[in-house]
Amino acid sequence: MAPVQVKKICCIGAGYVGGPTCAVIALKCPQIEVTIVDLNQARIDAWNDKDFNLPIYEPGLEDVVRAARGRNLFFSTEVDKAIQDADLIFVSVNTPTKKGGVGAGFAADLNYIELATRQIAKVSNSSKIVVEKSTVPCRTAESMRTILEANSKPGCRFDILSNPEFLAEGTAIDDLFAPDRVLIGSLQTQEGKDACESLRSVYANWVPTERILTVGLWSSELSKLAANAMLAQRISSINALSAICEATGANIDEVAHAVGYDSRMGNKFLKASVGFGGSCFQKDILNLVYLSETLHLPEVAAYWKQVVTMNEHQKRRFSKRVVDTLFNTITGKRIAVLGFAFKADTGDTRESAAITLIRDFVAERAIVNVYDPKVVEEQIWLDLEESIPQPLAATKKQVVIHKSALEACKNAEAVIIATEWKEFLQIDWTEVYKHMNKPAFVFDGRLIVDVPKLTEIGFKVTSIGRGDKA
Repeated sequence: MAPVQVKKICCIGAGYVGGPTCAVIALKCPQIEVTIVDLNQARIDAWNDKDFNLPIYEPGLEDVVRAARGRNLFFSTEVDKAIQDADLIFVSVNTPTKKGGVGAGFAADLNYIELATRQIAKVSNSSKIVVEKSTVPCRTAESMRTILEANSKPGCRFDILSNPEFLAEGTAIDDLFAPDRVLIGSLQTQEGKDACESLRSVYANWVPTERILTVGLWSSELSKLAANAMLAQRISSINALSAICEATGANIDEVAHAVGYDSRMGNKFLKASVGFGGSCFQKDILNLVYLSETLHLPEVAAYWKQVVTMNEHQKRRFSKRVVDTLFNTITGKRIAVLGFAFKADTGDTRESAAITLIRDFVAERAIVNVYDPKVVEEQIWLDLEESIPQPLAATKKQVVIHKSALEACKNAEAVIIATEWKEFLQIDWTEVYKHMNKPAFVFDGRLIVDVPKLTEIGFKVTSIGRGDKA
């Protein structure tokens, strides 16, 4: 039996990580009471919605919540009570990149981590296991421990673990049901190892023992950054090669297919695109850059920074290709952008390539039609207001949000595929062509269209990694 038998879990933060992760824990561990708390009342109300209009779109998530909510899974704004009752607390709050001060643009903003840690210390009347679930810089646990020990009540002990998530949005529930690995980091003291065993015993309810890895605390924190940095590096590498393909007439799909046959590499993350997005890749790489610089490793920092530089270059290169192809001007022309989420099967728009493309098209004074099957209109306007350097009222004169792909494409000069939604594979391109201005252009930023078929219909098709010389 584990040194501490976990009976009640509290998760601070009801976002993309905390919500799905702890919902699955509740489903797989009916003997454990799981309470997910957040100060955002609207978000908690959405998690508790009787019609299951959840605040996060993730395939399979609704089924999990339906099965566990009200049984042993609860969503609440009563943060203090949940902390007091819990044996184990996941801290799963946002750690965005700092926008000001020391490390601005690179370092993680740990304000929410600190606030959560101080609240745990303030209201806890008994010992707790505190688990870092947010992505954090190395040695954040040390700062948390200092805060907890300085503010704890007599008799309260806090053991800190690192348990980073390795979820891919769009497949998060499958990833949680059958993870490649669960990583738990602890101090290599007896107390740390006991706390580690307590969390390991929770995951052991459904995760095979050989897939639960226990390591040192600092190794665990760094492993999350390392994994995301190396995945992003792979994407930037294939995207860099896509530029060479376009210039030489090679086909990036064929190159990636050939490279992926190498057993030393495999074929994953070799799909060229308009660029990666999401909440993790760019943020974690920039965090790694900042860490390297603070450790006086400038060459290492420059190496990782180039991964982000290449990603931004890919986006700019794509939008420039659109302008160049449309006779060097898109002023007054209508451009349809299909997809606003950073990838398919998620409503997450953070660092989405579509935002960059729309910003560039607006700067060129184009009219932009936007459609995404899952991103709500309010979120689109929030993202554009933040990214386009002009009043939102001016942006709304150039950007129109539509309810369908066909509607967005009407009277357009060009269609941009920015997200690889399955829905876009079933578009009636013959019907689209009828209602577009001619010549009609399609720019495939995700390599999902049937180029010969569209060409036969009459489209001028441009794809990432495929040049005119082929």
